[in-house]
Amino acid sequence: MAYSTVPKSTDYFNTKLYTGTGSSNAQTGVGFQPDFTWIKGRSNAPDHFLFDAIRGATNSIRSNVNSATYTNAQLLTAFGTDGFTVGTDGNVNTNGQTFASWNWKANGSGSANTDGSINSTVSVNTTSGFSISTYTGNGTSGATIGHGLGVAPAVVLVKRLNATSDWVMYHKGMGASKFIVLNTNSTEASSAGIFYNTAPTSSIFYVGSDGATNASGGTYVAYCFADVQGFSKMGSYTGNGNADGAFIYTGFKPAFILLKNTGTARHWQIYDSKRIGYNVANYRQPANTYGTEETNVNIDILSNGFKARSTDGDVNENGKTYIYMSFAGEPLVSTNGTPATAR
Repeated sequence: MAYSTVPKSTDYFNTKLYTGTGSSNAQTGVGFQPDFTWIKGRSNAPDHFLFDAIRGATNSIRSNVNSATYTNAQLLTAFGTDGFTVGTDGNVNTNGQTFASWNWKANGSGSANTDGSINSTVSVNTTSGFSISTYTGNGTSGATIGHGLGVAPAVVLVKRLNATSDWVMYHKGMGASKFIVLNTNSTEASSAGIFYNTAPTSSIFYVGSDGATNASGGTYVAYCFADVQGFSKMGSYTGNGNADGAFIYTGFKPAFILLKNTGTARHWQIYDSKRIGYNVANYRQPANTYGTEETNVNIDILSNGFKARSTDGDVNENGKTYIYMSFAGEPLVSTNGTPATAR
C-alpha cells in the first residue's frame, strides 16, 4: 500500500476556487501561506497568471505566452497566511466571473544557494518535494544551478524573466536529451542548449547556453518538483485510443493533474478535484491557451490514480506517449492507515 509521509496533502498543495468582485478580494481557506500561486479565469478568457514568493506578489509570468515578467500592482497583491489577495485587475478578479487558483507551499522568499556553478536563490520544501529557484545566466554550456531538494527532481520548468522566451520543461518521462515547451502545443524536442542533455542530480540541474535557460545576463525562475510517495507523482503513459483508456497509478487520489501528448501537437491540460463533482471528470483547462475551461469528458479521478475515458488526443491517442504531473488530494493510505476513496 502507498503509505505517505504527507498525511495531509492540503498542507502543501490546494486548489482554491473563487468569484471575482472587481475590488480588493482576499482569498482564505488555502490552508497555508502559498509560495507559488497559478490563477486562471474559468468563465472568462484571460491569460494564466503565475506568481511566487521569491519574485514578489505583483510580478507575474504567464504559462500561455512567452512574454517576460508582467508587473501590475492590481493582480495578486499579497500572499497571506491562509491564502492570497487579488486586486482590481480583471485578469484575476472580474466582478461576477469565476476563477481557479492552484497553490503550492515552498519556504517563503528564499535563501542563497551555492551548490551550482551559478548561484541561485532557493525557496524549498523538502517534505513536499517542491522548490523555486531564481538565477542569472552566464551563457556557459554545462552550467549548473542549485535547487535545494536533496533528491533529483522529476520535473524542472524554467522561464526567462527579462526577455521573450519560451517556457521549457525537463521531465523524467522524456529523458535527459529531450525538452518540451509549456506555452505552445508543440511536441517534445531535442537540444543540448536547453538542459545540456543531462539529468538533474539531488543538488543541481544542468543548463546549456540557449537563451531559454542560460543567456548571459538573463534572469530566470525554475520550478522543480520531485516524486514524494503518496503526495506527488510525475510520470508517463501510452494512450490506447479507446474510451476504456489507460489507467495511471499514482498511489493517491489526485487533486491536480497536468498532462501533455509529447508526440502530437495537442494542448496541455489541467484537471483538478475541485472544479467537478463526480466522475467522469469533465472540466479541464488548457495551460497553453487563454480560453475558458472546457467540459470535454476525458478522465476519471480515482482513489489511487486516474483513468482516461476518451479517445481524445489530448489524453489518449493510440500509441502516443503522455507526460503528467500530479499532486494528491489525499494519499491512498496515510500514516494513520486511513484509506482514500474515489469521488
